[in-house]
Amino acid sequence: MQLPFDITIGNIDYAVFPEGEDKYVIFKDGIEYVHIQKDTELQWIKLDPETDTPLFESDEEINSIGKEILAYVPEEDEEEDDLAEDFPEED
Repeated sequence: MQLPFDITIGNIDYAVFPEGEDKYVIFKDGIEYVHIQKDTELQWIKLDPETDTPLFESDEEINSIGKEILAYVPEEDEEEDDLAEDFPEED
């Protein structure tokens, strides 16, 4: 599973926490902001915070966050750390 990561859009920082199945919890300014899910490459859906059901309303900010999620590439040392955790050295 992918580790949490940060993205920046304009001058706003977001923390992205993957939950699997193309679902993500987004934090804005250190506060839980929204749950989103990938619909298509260009369309992302906001999820109702109480029921986790999709809210089918177009939201440019949510689509921008989704675009940055798709564009995110983990830094090489993060990937190496992940591999080291998955395959610890044997003594």
